[in-house]
Amino acid sequence: MLDTKSKFVLSILAKDCGNGNYKIVEVSDIIQSLPRHLRMDSEAIKHILTHLERQDIISIKYDDDGVYCLAVLPYGFEILESEKPKYFKKEKTRNKKINYLSIFLCFISSLLGTTLGIVICYFLLKLF
Repeated sequence: MLDTKSKFVLSILAKDCGNGNYKIVEVSDIIQSLPRHLRMDSEAIKHILTHLERQDIISIKYDDDGVYCLAVLPYGFEILESEKPKYFKKEKTRNKKINYLSIFLCFISSLLGTTLGIVICYFLLKLF
């Protein structure tokens, strides 16, 4: 499992290294891309990058004083995709609205169907 800071760093790297190709990334660019409440120094970023490499989430070709040549491996993209449903809460609220709407429509249609059935039975009994 990755902590929040590692997931944000991984998502930044996935945006930069889109299709799994190696790309040169500077630590300062990663720091600037992080949200303000998750800003870290360069040493913390280096530790996160080495941790991600040890977990086979990214591959680092070389590093040179805050400049890395790296690529996000398929397992890294898989981790990011498995975390997406937690970030997209609009879809869940939309499904709840649909569920409430379908429950309401089901109630109204059953009420109307029952009323129509009673009226039909009343007229059939009246005829015979």
